[in-house]
Amino acid sequence: MLFDPARHEQLLDIDWDATRARAAIAEIIGDVEHTMATGVTWPWHPLDEDKEPAPPHQSIYLGASGTLWAMWYLQQAGAVSLRVDPAGLIDRVYESYLAQPDTGEVVPSYFLGEVGILLVQWRLNRSASAAERIHAAIARNITNPTNEALWAAPGTMVGALHMLGWTGEERWRELYLENVDQLWRTWLRSESADCYLWTQDLYGSIVQLLGAGHGFAGNAYALLRGAALLSPERREMLYDRCVNTLRATAAFEDDAVNWPPGIGSPRPGRAEILVQWCHGAPGIVTGFADFPTARSVDMDRMLVQAGNLIWKAGPLNKGPGVCHGTAGNGYAFLKLHMRTGDQRWLTRARAFAMHAIAQSEQARQQHGRRRYSLWTGDPGLAVYLWHCVTGSGGLPAFDVLD
Repeated sequence: MLFDPARHEQLLDIDWDATRARAAIAEIIGDVEHTMATGVTWPWHPLDEDKEPAPPHQSIYLGASGTLWAMWYLQQAGAVSLRVDPAGLIDRVYESYLAQPDTGEVVPSYFLGEVGILLVQWRLNRSASAAERIHAAIARNITNPTNEALWAAPGTMVGALHMLGWTGEERWRELYLENVDQLWRTWLRSESADCYLWTQDLYGSIVQLLGAGHGFAGNAYALLRGAALLSPERREMLYDRCVNTLRATAAFEDDAVNWPPGIGSPRPGRAEILVQWCHGAPGIVTGFADFPTARSVDMDRMLVQAGNLIWKAGPLNKGPGVCHGTAGNGYAFLKLHMRTGDQRWLTRARAFAMHAIAQSEQARQQHGRRRYSLWTGDPGLAVYLWHCVTGSGGLPAFDVLD
């Protein structure tokens, strides 16, 4: 079986209602505003705590910068009206991060460190000093041995592409290509898997992972997003390797496909098969959505088959979030809709959206609070709902920062 039924739940039969989606966005962001403490912090959710309550986080993934970005983004889009000014608060968030880093030390990570926070700061305030710090942090992260998107260059080099798009400055193109060279040096052929893979030195394990959060799909995404900057020879090699690796590592069943978390020895405690953004078909779809259409019949077919698998599996019972929740899986449908123009994918994305609203409301009642984080909680769901209303959009504060 390509998915574990115990990790999923039956899709609720709720018709798409744009008015209800807009109301849910307003309810979530209104509660986010109301609950914000004076230090630009929010209460920890029980599902985000370890054994003891952690200090407030500031990262895009789990902390205040991601939550502020969601508020700002939805106001810019006309989805909500705010009483607070995120642009006036983001500097305090960065200062708090430097004083008490989320992970115990200042790290360059896009999702869990300095680069992500600084990108939000630059986008909201256009700070020249933030740009200098972003450049230095991305350069410092090039040889990070984790070699995946959450911590290492495949994440932070996306920051260089954002800055290149915003400023047009040549230094960001050069910085991105330095990262490309490092990724290319470490993208090696695996004789056992008969394809090209990256190796991760991650959390004390040496592994070869395939997903968007920690492995192949996340690394390939960073290259595909900037493919126009590559030489023609390297670009063609990129496309060929992407197809070959996905085909070599895929598990097919009827009209569906999924991928294991990794090749060879798994990370300790990692399930054999997952269907969520960070590991499995959803992250494969979002990671390879920038692959040119009609270039490879195999790629086009695998991405559709991955969408079929996500639909068959149903919403995740871990909740409505992005990284390993229903909204994150729904983003695969939105990407397929934008890629193919097929309305069924938008219909499926919106079905997951209505289910995710119900999950969010149930979780709030169960725990007595919302989950105030972009990638695991309700702010990310609010952005996803807006993208379902508009029929387009990418992963929050990663694909899209404007």
